[in-house]
Amino acid sequence: MIFDPFKPYRASDYQVKFATDAWERSQAAALRREVFCTEQGIFERDDRDAIDEVAIPIVAVSWMGVVADEVVGTVRIHEAEPGVWWGSRLAVHRDFRRVGALGASLIRLAVSSAHARGCHTFYANVQPQNGLLFRRLHWREIGEVEIEGRPHLRMQAELDYYPPFVAAERGFRSNARKIAA
Repeated sequence: MIFDPFKPYRASDYQVKFATDAWERSQAAALRREVFCTEQGIFERDDRDAIDEVAIPIVAVSWMGVVADEVVGTVRIHEAEPGVWWGSRLAVHRDFRRVGALGASLIRLAVSSAHARGCHTFYANVQPQNGLLFRRLHWREIGEVEIEGRPHLRMQAELDYYPPFVAAERGFRSNARKIAA
């Protein structure tokens, strides 16, 4: 591979974890606004709702050497009733969507950390273009719903494929794997 000084540097190392610092939560909220308001036009100014008051935000943080750089992906999880958890607002920064592991790693930590907290059922409403990714990650479609005037797939995780993960505050490292354009 030839070095191109005009091409922006992309980190190859990421930490996927619960957002524990204020800067992580702030950048996650900004990323969600960028994806759901600016890019997709689903919401006018902000995508925050009542679920944010009880949800646990999860982030994918890029690393530059030994220093955390920026939030490049996020998702939130919450327990809707005892044992029933939901994931929502999965967003990856547009410049990092070709990094194959980010979305999958966010989903893995979301389900595995909920599983460690007593989850027996995990749902998400997924935009149709992301259905294949979720099916590959052992989710099954259980219906269709409309959210903000747009079709979504109601999907359920197969928990047998997501062992409980208790160290979600620290999370895990995920190495980038570029997907060919």
